[in-house]
Amino acid sequence: MRTTLAWVSLPVVAVALLARSGVAQPPGPARFCEHYPEAPVCSAGEASCATCHVAPPQLNAYGSDIAVALVPNESRPLHADVFSSNLVDALVAVEPLDSDGDGSSNLDEIQFGSDPADAESTPAVRDCTDADPKDAWDLCGYDVDFAFKRVMVDFCGRSPTFEEREAFLDDKDPVTALHDQLDRCFETEAWRGIGGRVWNLANRKIAPTQAVKSGRDSGPIPLGDYDDDYAYFVWTQTEDRDARLVLTGQSFVEAKRMGGRTEYQVWDRDAEEDYEARGYDRAQFVPRDRRAGMLTHRWFLVVNTMFTAVPRTTAAQAYRAYLGYDLARLEGLFPVPGEPVDYDVKGVTEPGCAACHSTLDPLSYPFSRYEGIGGGDPNSLSYTYDADRMPFYVDTDGPLVADTPEAGVLFGEPVADLVEWATVAANSEAFRRATVLDYWRMLLREDPRASEQDAFGKLVQAFGTEHDYRVQSMLHDLIDTEAYGAP
Repeated sequence: MRTTLAWVSLPVVAVALLARSGVAQPPGPARFCEHYPEAPVCSAGEASCATCHVAPPQLNAYGSDIAVALVPNESRPLHADVFSSNLVDALVAVEPLDSDGDGSSNLDEIQFGSDPADAESTPAVRDCTDADPKDAWDLCGYDVDFAFKRVMVDFCGRSPTFEEREAFLDDKDPVTALHDQLDRCFETEAWRGIGGRVWNLANRKIAPTQAVKSGRDSGPIPLGDYDDDYAYFVWTQTEDRDARLVLTGQSFVEAKRMGGRTEYQVWDRDAEEDYEARGYDRAQFVPRDRRAGMLTHRWFLVVNTMFTAVPRTTAAQAYRAYLGYDLARLEGLFPVPGEPVDYDVKGVTEPGCAACHSTLDPLSYPFSRYEGIGGGDPNSLSYTYDADRMPFYVDTDGPLVADTPEAGVLFGEPVADLVEWATVAANSEAFRRATVLDYWRMLLREDPRASEQDAFGKLVQAFGTEHDYRVQSMLHDLIDTEAYGAP
């Protein structure tokens, strides 16, 4: 009998654990996932503050039990070194407890993917017995026939015909036939075309809003055309292209249906040339040497930066969409000493805000020289790079806003500007993990389970090595996993 584990409700993913005093403890997420590397909560790379907190500094039931067990005789606040060196002991101490009173131990909940602080989230056990000979599929292992049907639906957008299935069943090398079929599906409109699966995978990154769209199907207030973003995203994810170009590329892409097939055409006009070619409503104005893939596309600046001097929303969306960390859920906290500095008088140094803003604000500074809707300088273009942008916000955001730096910090690494920010991001494990997780969720419709963490981790590692950041190469390995091919 093989036992697989599922969960009734998905856990809240976590990133920084705080000591009982509420003081942020940066070593927490790394230590948690070092101790529980197979835990589904670590599939995004690290655990989140929400594992132990309702909202910092308020602890949830699980966090409260950890706080009691964590060097109870030591005065608070704990030094980070003391916290880090004793956290594992505290985690072990509360493993047999049932913090949320749902009948399952904390250890079972962590290993199985449910939330140890939520009584409504409990681990469920699903048994798999030896398959009945009458069953259509092998219910206890990888079934290549099942995988074939799944590839046809997921990648080709349709079920196999009777003739296709019969031909596959008769093939003497079904594994090779499966991967040959995957390559054929990669060329279908269902996968790579306008409105196809890869196209729609970009929805969360682009956040389309028809009301302010320009170009085809423009809205009443045409400010930017997100068709550029969809076309560029699909182009980076298909054929033998480096997916890091989604953050580092300096060209643009146009999608056109020609003879029933979507063709992606790369172009690299400067601002003046694109204005002449497509008009003000659609032109991309960021100069080539300041482009950072989709982060500097006009649409991204329109919907995120808008009128903001210090574009925190822009940085937070980039962090969430491309690196998998949602700061609103307390994920991906890497506090920077001396931050935040309240350059624009938004109250970010208040105790309830500083824990997140000590990460968010240094992430935001490299975005601060890119204009959104309108600029501080009435004589400058919108949607472009302006090194002298900040002084024009003094009247609305106070005199200190002019001192906002362009240099920032990403994952603890100093970056001089957004181009360097994008390069560090694109070469990070967070980018690899977020990219693989996007496709895992698309194809498997859930996060990796506890029993699938090893396979998922290998895909993440291989994506940056043997796959050389090629999505289609990674997908050939993904369909070979039991998670994909077991009924």
